[in-house]
Amino acid sequence: MEHDPAQVYTPADDTFLLLDAARQEARPRDSVLEIGTGSGYIAGELRKAVRRVVATEINPHAAASAREQGIDVIRTDLFAGVRGTFDLIIFNPPYLPTAPEERIGDWLEYALDGGISGREVIARFLSGAGRVLAPGGRILLLISSLTGLPNVTGIAFEEKYYAEVVRDQVVEGERLYVIRLKRNGKS
Repeated sequence: MEHDPAQVYTPADDTFLLLDAARQEARPRDSVLEIGTGSGYIAGELRKAVRRVVATEINPHAAASAREQGIDVIRTDLFAGVRGTFDLIIFNPPYLPTAPEERIGDWLEYALDGGISGREVIARFLSGAGRVLAPGGRILLLISSLTGLPNVTGIAFEEKYYAEVVRDQVVEGERLYVIRLKRNGKS
């Protein structure tokens, strides 16, 4: 299948905020998993600084774009088909609250549509992340004030994660947050 670049999320302020946090968090010996890599921009930048980077992407156009950048991409939904564990998991999820009647049904929508609350994909992610997170591993998750910081940290707490905001930035009427998640508050 030839990919359509118009169906791939273009790196934007949220991408750069998450990349900034990831550069600070990543250690040279880390094995990193980026969920929903999109164009592969973050994975491409991080592979220069860590031992290994693997990415997942549900959108076939985005997966093809990331592969063109030399990224090891598994085309899947979140963690399905991912084997092994990772020291650092990074995710810029679809976080925009989206009513069913607002959905347009294209591949780019997977990068944006967070369900009615904006937290549906985030909740699934947090429920499954422990399976691929190495002991002592960390997660960097980007969210928006539109998604609700207290709501997301509440979901994280229910899944036995300690959450800490490590970056934030106001962008076009919303505040973006990068939160670091660790099991039981351990690094």
